[in-house]
Amino acid sequence: MFKPIDTRIARQRRHRRIRVALSGTGQRPRLNVFRSLQHIYAQVIDDTSGITLAAASTNEADSRASVKGSKTDRARVAGKTIAERAREKGIDSVVFDRGGYLYHGRVKALADAAREAGLDF
Repeated sequence: MFKPIDTRIARQRRHRRIRVALSGTGQRPRLNVFRSLQHIYAQVIDDTSGITLAAASTNEADSRASVKGSKTDRARVAGKTIAERAREKGIDSVVFDRGGYLYHGRVKALADAAREAGLDF
């Protein structure tokens, strides 16, 4: 009998498969994306030392106050913010980790905005 898989579990399985090939270093950290129903979160992570170098989300107070509109518009602002914070720390190049999500919609909007703001990936 076919047993349906929870979409959350399926995404976590995809993410584990992706993480086998992706790893962030000090010179080229990993830009990780997490998407919830209402918000999107991005972190720049150095996997060798296990620390988060920069983070941004649509759940921050300044982000919520400044941007009204669709979730995709807010994801663009988060992408721009994460790129600015990473560049302040001297990070120009990252490895993009889509977190098991399809590369479209909010994930793509965040990635495109981060590229436009100066991150290379």
